Amino acid sequence: MNQTELTSLVMDLKDKGLTVAFAESCTAGLLASEFVKAKGSSEVLKGSVVVYQPEVKKKLLGVKSKTLELYTPESQQVTNEMVMGLKKQMGADISIATTGLAGEGGSETPEKPVGTMFVSFLYDGKAEEFREVFKGNTESVRKQLVDYVFIKLQGILKEHYNR
Repeated sequence: MNQTELTSLVMDLKDKGLTVAFAESCTAGLLASEFVKAKGSSEVLKGSVVVYQPEVKKKLLGVKSKTLELYTPESQQVTNEMVMGLKKQMGADISIATTGLAGEGGSETPEKPVGTMFVSFLYDGKAEEFREVFKGNTESVRKQLVDYVFIKLQGILKEHYNR
């Protein structure tokens, strides 16, 4: 998403009086870093927490040990628990969590190859989850995921908040 589109997204959030928070694993702060490049972001972004290791996911966001053991840290189930913990901690109108396999060395399998990313949104009592597989090196995969999240957020605003 280019600077103009991102600023438009942030202004749309601001105009609707909505706040956003991020729980980032594989994006390691990139979501927040890109988001704050937009004018008006300080009025919209409540915060972002980088929860890279499983222990931190548990401690800061209340992800259950059993969920991590059963599904792996890079899973939709963990992302869902991350977003619920984020909502509890920050109270943003729209909470967004990301996990995934940006590079080798995680829980990759033939069914879940490197590049598999998970995103969970929690807003207005609704939850949405997404799984995508991106191609490229670690940096490219992370950047693609950030753009993907912003595009999904834009879609949620259009579909759910344009009343």
